Amino acid sequence: MNPNPNISFVQGLKEPSLWLTTLGAFVDEQASHFEDRPAAIFPWQSVRLSYRQLADRSKILAKAMLEMGLRNGDTVGIMAGNCYEYIEVFLGGSRIGCPVVVLNNTYTPEELVNAVNRSSCKLVFMASDIGTRSLSNHIKNLREGHSEPPTLPDLRRVVNFGTMGIDEAGVEMQTYSTFVSGANSVFMTDSMLKRAESSVSPENVLNLQFTSGTTGSPKAAMLTHVNLLNNGRFVGDAMHLTPEDVICCPPPLFHCFGLVLGFLSSFTHGSSIVFPSDFFDVKKVVDAVISEDATVLLGVPTMYVSELEVISKTGQKPRRLRTGLASGSAVSQGLMHELREKMGVEKMLIAYGMTETSPVTFITSIDDDDVKRTTTVGRVLPHTAAKVVDNEGRIVARGERGELCTSGFVLQKGYWENEEKTKEAMRRDENGVLWMHTGDEAFLDQDGYAHITGRIKDLIIRGGENIFPREIEERLMLHLSISEASVVGIKDEKYGEVVGAFLKVVEGVPRISDEEVKQWVSEKLGRHKAPQYTFWIGKQGVREDFPKTGSGKHQKHIMRDIGNRLVGSRIVKAKL
Repeated sequence: MNPNPNISFVQGLKEPSLWLTTLGAFVDEQASHFEDRPAAIFPWQSVRLSYRQLADRSKILAKAMLEMGLRNGDTVGIMAGNCYEYIEVFLGGSRIGCPVVVLNNTYTPEELVNAVNRSSCKLVFMASDIGTRSLSNHIKNLREGHSEPPTLPDLRRVVNFGTMGIDEAGVEMQTYSTFVSGANSVFMTDSMLKRAESSVSPENVLNLQFTSGTTGSPKAAMLTHVNLLNNGRFVGDAMHLTPEDVICCPPPLFHCFGLVLGFLSSFTHGSSIVFPSDFFDVKKVVDAVISEDATVLLGVPTMYVSELEVISKTGQKPRRLRTGLASGSAVSQGLMHELREKMGVEKMLIAYGMTETSPVTFITSIDDDDVKRTTTVGRVLPHTAAKVVDNEGRIVARGERGELCTSGFVLQKGYWENEEKTKEAMRRDENGVLWMHTGDEAFLDQDGYAHITGRIKDLIIRGGENIFPREIEERLMLHLSISEASVVGIKDEKYGEVVGAFLKVVEGVPRISDEEVKQWVSEKLGRHKAPQYTFWIGKQGVREDFPKTGSGKHQKHIMRDIGNRLVGSRIVKAKL
């Protein structure tokens, strides 16, 4: 696998061979194999779709798109919660080569218009609401996209999953049922659909995923059929999925976690997947795990913490849960232990990657011990390579930190209509191999496991000394009083930057003092890494929860701003 075990370069296995097919063709293949077995379950909508039904309904969506004049390469947007329509639209677009743009549920109306414009959507599907949040203003802004001057010159139609606004002026608007009925047009035949499907290549773009955009303008990653089908397949392999498995998936479908690690991982293995609610509702998640007898649970660590709290109060314990998959941040040994004791999750897997890499490039194994599964992100996927490089692009020695770069089938085609940013992130080496520069700092150990030490841009430089937030966060998370931690650099006149920690206390446990926080960190990491400032979530002046992206990632730039403001006000008061 690795010609020189002393350098930070690893290659995944060459077997099994990559699947070189389109998602549309694969949907039909799975329908012939699994027929009436449940493929996707939506308890909150009282909908259960079999593999055969998904194939049939995706054909109807594809025909309806063709009927309105869409052709291979035209983009289709969707903004909705985890609903059955979402899957139908995704699979329908895949059949005829119309990339589906998954739009972030947290977008403001202005951000939605910007994303739809950037991705040149000709058709957008919209929910009327997500949870208790109305999207009426979002729809209104889309409807007005043809005003003078037009803000959305490419948009031709908005399809609403409800019934609102169908008589207003502006961009043409239909209900979902009306749109789907267009598939029954006398002009739209099966042969026309087959002809459209035959023009789709496995290397065509299947999906546009916007990056989180926590520090700048989000970019749309172009992900192909080969990218996503194989990524879902290998992640499912890591979870040892079979047709007997039932996966409970709270993460959102607008993110790779829900769409690839969730739906496609399940779909490629003949499993069943459950989407408990349109947005994360912890009680509905626990109810779905129990009622559907789930075997696998997906989520970010904060979701697991909330689910454990509900289970502790209700006394319910899942019967068949055997494994889980986490992404977004590290899972502490304490949380691993709780998941095992209270939920029966014996083996929790950790996945690492980025939107631009489909998304997973590293994943732990069910056979790994707890240490590997809490301190690393596992080993590289098949048909994927990784290296760690210094500032000059040279591969560093094993155990040495640098920027993690990845290569192989996982790489995006590029950023949609943004060649400049594509060239910045994706660069060829002296051998002509294309690499994604992740911006993550990491090191590879002697066994080839990757250790992510943080975002390079999140590095804290205290008096010229580099401090890595992730190791402090991991230490803080080991404390029994702390359920969640995020470390940022706070401006300081003497040192330039010092350590600031945003912390959330475990429910029902007394909050420890700031001095105890310092002592806990300095016992293992040294005094200079101990937080000089501690900000408790929910305390006066600090937000009620961590600022997060729609996919659950902490927005550290917002926390830095909050911390600097609070510290500045303290200094002013002290001088007065």
